[in-house]
Amino acid sequence: MLNLDFTGAQVLGPDGLAKTTLSIADGLVVDTRAGRAVDLTGYRILPGIVDPHGDGFERHLAPRRGAMKQMTEGLVAAEAELAANGITTGVLAQFVSWEGGLRGMDFADQVLSAIRDSRGSVVTDLRAQLRFETHLLDDYADLPAKIARWGVDYIVFNDHLPHARLAEGRKPPRLVGQALKAQRNPDVHFQMLLDMHARTNDVPAALDTLCAELTVMGLQMGSHDESAAAHRAIWRARGVTVSEFPETLEAAEAAKDAGDCVVLGAPNVVRGGSHKGNASALELIAMGYCDAIASDYHYPSPRRAALMLAASGVLDFGAAWGLVSAGPARVLGLNDRGVLDAGYRADLVILDAKDRVAATVCAGKISYMSGDIAARFVA
Repeated sequence: MLNLDFTGAQVLGPDGLAKTTLSIADGLVVDTRAGRAVDLTGYRILPGIVDPHGDGFERHLAPRRGAMKQMTEGLVAAEAELAANGITTGVLAQFVSWEGGLRGMDFADQVLSAIRDSRGSVVTDLRAQLRFETHLLDDYADLPAKIARWGVDYIVFNDHLPHARLAEGRKPPRLVGQALKAQRNPDVHFQMLLDMHARTNDVPAALDTLCAELTVMGLQMGSHDESAAAHRAIWRARGVTVSEFPETLEAAEAAKDAGDCVVLGAPNVVRGGSHKGNASALELIAMGYCDAIASDYHYPSPRRAALMLAASGVLDFGAAWGLVSAGPARVLGLNDRGVLDAGYRADLVILDAKDRVAATVCAGKISYMSGDIAARFVA
C-alpha cells in the first residue's frame, strides 16, 4: 500500500473541490502527513467510482461462445478495463435466465465462482450481483444455497418474458437466434417460454417465500425495469428496496417517495435518453429521483455522465460526482468508501486536465496509471 501525500491537486472532499493536500496511509485517507510527497498540480483527485451494476465484463469472459475456458483470465481483463475507467468498486451483474447459454445457470456458476475465488488476487473490489429471472420457478428451491456458496450478497429480480406475445400464442421476435444461442431446438425453446408464461400466477407467492429467506440471509435485493408505482409497492413489501432502471417517472417517483433507492444507467445519461424509449435518466436526475448511476453495459459512461451533469449545470460538481461514488456506496451498504475523508478507504481516481483517467487507486494500491503522471509518482 502507498503511504503518500498528494500535493497541488484539486481534491473533491466532503466540502467540495479545493486545492489541498490529500494523504493516504495503510489503505485509508488520513488527516496527517503520511510519507513522500507527490506533486499532482494540474490534476483533480476524486473519490473512486463505485459501480452498482455493470455487465460490460461479459465480452472479456466470453468473447466467443466456448472460447473462454479460464474465467479468472477474463476477470483480470475486465478488472483492467474497470480500473482504466476510474472504477474502484465494480459490481458484476451476472444473469441466470431462461435464455440459457451465457445467461444459463451453468455459466453463471462458473462466473460467480470465479468472482468469489478472485478476491484477494485483484486490486479492484469486484463484487457479484445475481440477476435472476422470476419465472425460473424450478430453480427457487436450490437458489439460497447456491447464493451462499457463491458469496453473492446482492440479487436483482427481472422478468423479461415476452408475455404479450406468449398470451396470444405467438412466437416472439428473434426466437430462432435466441434458441440456437442456448443450444435448444427453436420449437422446444418456444414451448418452454409458453410453459413458463402459463405459470405466471404461481410466481408471486414463490417470490414472497424466496425473498423472505434471502432477507434472513442478509441479501440486498433489487427489482429491474419497473413501470408503475404498484410494481414498486409489491416489491417493497417483499423487502426489495432498490429500484434499478425504472422505466417511468411514476415508478421512480414512487420509489423515492417511499425512501427506496433508485439506480439509473449512465449510458442513458450520456445519450440524453433511453435507447428503448423509457424515461430519460437526465430528467429523473434533475427532479431528484436518483441515488446512484451505474455503468450498465459501458464502463466509461459513469465518469462521463457525472462530468456531463456538472458541466450542464444540472447538478453542482460534488453532487454530480456523488452519484457515481458516495451514492452507489450507500445503495450497496458500503459505508467505508465513496468520500475522500479521514478514515475512509483510499479509493480515488485522478483526472488530468482533459478529464481523462490518469490513475486509479483502490484501498491504497494502484490499479491503473498511464502517461505523464507515472513520472510524478516515481520522481
